[in-house]
Amino acid sequence: MYKLNDKRIRTSLIKKLKKQSTKPKAVIEELRVHNGNAIADVVALYNEAHCFEIKGDTDKVERISEQGYYYDTSFRKITLVTTQKHLRKALLLAPSYWGIMVAGFKNREVVLKYVRGAKRNFNFNKQLALLTLWKSEMLLLTEDESANKSGINRNKLAEIISNCEEKEKLSKLISTQLLIRHQNTFISSY
Repeated sequence: MYKLNDKRIRTSLIKKLKKQSTKPKAVIEELRVHNGNAIADVVALYNEAHCFEIKGDTDKVERISEQGYYYDTSFRKITLVTTQKHLRKALLLAPSYWGIMVAGFKNREVVLKYVRGAKRNFNFNKQLALLTLWKSEMLLLTEDESANKSGINRNKLAEIISNCEEKEKLSKLISTQLLIRHQNTFISSY
């Protein structure tokens, strides 16, 4: 039997996300978050971004302990997608508000089942979440004239914006900017 690696799980996950009754507006793979400190495997863009971290048979599920900090500060919803091999550890290591999905084989196809759904993550940090965006994207989110000066760095810009917006609204604005980036990337690749 085949091993359930990241590539097989990812393909099945993206297919599943696109077939849901509430389809994401877009799905992004390998999104750098938290100033590039972590890379989210799959991010589904709804009104807010939902991070999916994949840990296949050959991965170390223990890595979510380190990566989790970056996802927690950057997303209000997170789901770990793993295999039966890692399920016991995943249940111990993943915070209770993370969703968990298990990948398995059925008739040689990879199938995904929810063990638990994702709940609202209260560790979301507005300023750190903004560091998922490029500076040019952040500039679109502020009307502060001092922020539009070319000398201001991304960290200061994130601080200015995070002081002006509520968590939910900012999370939605980040998702919108990521959607625009994704659409522009898709269009320019033709």
